[in-house]
Amino acid sequence: MDRVSSAAMLPGAIQAREQMGLVWQQVKAPVIVPVLQLAVYLCLALSVLLFVEKVYMAIVITGVRLLGRRPESRYKWEPMGDDAELGTSAYPMVLIQIPMYNEKEVYQLSIGAACGLSWPSDRIIIQVLDDSTDESIKITALAIGVDLKSELIIVLWRKWQELVQIECRKWASKGVNIKYAIREDRVGYKAGALKQGLKHHYVKDCEYVTIFDADFQPEPDFLLRTIPFLTHNPQIALVQGRWTFVNWSSPKDMKLAVPDLKHKGGCNADPDSIVVNADENMMTRMQEMSLDYHFFVEQQVGSSTCAFFGFNGTAGVWRISAINEAGGWKDRTTVEDMDLSVRASLKGWKYIFLKDLEVKSELPSTFKAFRHQQHRWSCGPANLFRKMVMEISKNKKVTIWTKIYVIYSFFFIRKIVGHIVTFIFYCIVIPMTVFVPEVQIPKWGLVYIPSVITLLNSVGTPRSFHLLMFWVLFENVMSLHRTKATLSGLLEAGGRVNEWVVTEKLGDIMKTKSKGARKPRLRLGDRLHLMELFTGVYLFFCGCYDLSYGKNHYYIYLYLQAITFAIVGFGYVGTFVPQS
Repeated sequence: MDRVSSAAMLPGAIQAREQMGLVWQQVKAPVIVPVLQLAVYLCLALSVLLFVEKVYMAIVITGVRLLGRRPESRYKWEPMGDDAELGTSAYPMVLIQIPMYNEKEVYQLSIGAACGLSWPSDRIIIQVLDDSTDESIKITALAIGVDLKSELIIVLWRKWQELVQIECRKWASKGVNIKYAIREDRVGYKAGALKQGLKHHYVKDCEYVTIFDADFQPEPDFLLRTIPFLTHNPQIALVQGRWTFVNWSSPKDMKLAVPDLKHKGGCNADPDSIVVNADENMMTRMQEMSLDYHFFVEQQVGSSTCAFFGFNGTAGVWRISAINEAGGWKDRTTVEDMDLSVRASLKGWKYIFLKDLEVKSELPSTFKAFRHQQHRWSCGPANLFRKMVMEISKNKKVTIWTKIYVIYSFFFIRKIVGHIVTFIFYCIVIPMTVFVPEVQIPKWGLVYIPSVITLLNSVGTPRSFHLLMFWVLFENVMSLHRTKATLSGLLEAGGRVNEWVVTEKLGDIMKTKSKGARKPRLRLGDRLHLMELFTGVYLFFCGCYDLSYGKNHYYIYLYLQAITFAIVGFGYVGTFVPQS
């Protein structure tokens, strides 16, 4: 009976397959081919725009290096020195803001490093802006059904805040002028905290404000290298330092000294206790390659050509009067730093980027943290572009060249086209063409342009040149999330447009968990990422079809990209923090 039923079903299956093939042939010529061809043309056009932008930046940065156009040669800069008559009052008052939210693994680093800055102690104020609520307490309370506003939860939250207060009191006892500030709620997130911090009465005497996120550790001479640009050049509003990616093995290993009136403070750590965070895993190496290009090329080009670039949110010094003139901090997007940068530039203020001014920080080590960060960094700029494009175009205080640079280069090409064309072209359109041989992609758009763009992106991190292929594959995977976030910001669609998720930093957590810890529980839901898995299956299917019927050998790329999506989809990327 089984053989008879199978034989009876076989002709039906063959007939259904033939009908599907007939429908495909009827639809392909009038619909699929022209639509796919149009998609190829659009992607090629956007790729050319991206290629031109990359080449332009390469030419500019080469000219900057050859001509020696360092900020010190373009702007007036004189070292800060003691004045026999004025004494320490010759130094301007500087406010250091350290915004934090549940940064229990790293808060001691930034506070200690800020207190170790070389600056007269009576001319500096350290302000710790603590919005912490300890998310683990919140999660536990929700799990057991306890009201988040109950007295017990409030007491536990205050216990966590007391840890930061104790750290502040420790430095205050050493003569550091340090203030601890909390808010009743997190309205405005980081922008709200920074805005509230500037309202305190003791800030009125400060001319400049420096911002360090909780995982940033500036060198002692940070202010001595940045403030002179602001004091001698009244048109400058911002001086930005460059991020480097280093972890300290433990906050206890840091040897910090309190700065005296002769600004001889220091922040030194045992070299043996330092671990390069970028080498922590393959994902952090990929991040380092992308961010180094951003700082060494994009930020330098903006600073050298238009004296404009996006503030990176930390490791920078602002002129407080420029912040106030621009309208202060706003929380309308998830990129409050970029928002302020654009608004201040429209008022005529200029910025300086110092590539040699390095500030240590920690890269997100877990894929979850990295994905949240990339969503914020992709959605926010697109949403800001939507909100400000008309305001920029109508502005009369800046030159037409600056407008073109901000709208076209800064926003359209780098923040929108770069994300969308990567995913649409390399992960959807090219794989789709294996089913439609009538649509051909020219070799210059398929090989030459992407190769040149990739090589130009490698200039920021020469030591990782051998990882270029892995970087390309990983960037294509991340373009899935960046494209989703960019479209969400442009269209203001979805509930995560203004979602501000703090990037989790592990600090010393893995080291402490590894000592005497039980074997971690691996929950399947913690690792699986369905969007990546579905995309990987699609690419694998396209690769199999091309291997069987194609002639262009796309399957080599398609299999490699499918494997990368699968690796990420199954959670085998980044540091996995075990659930104890």
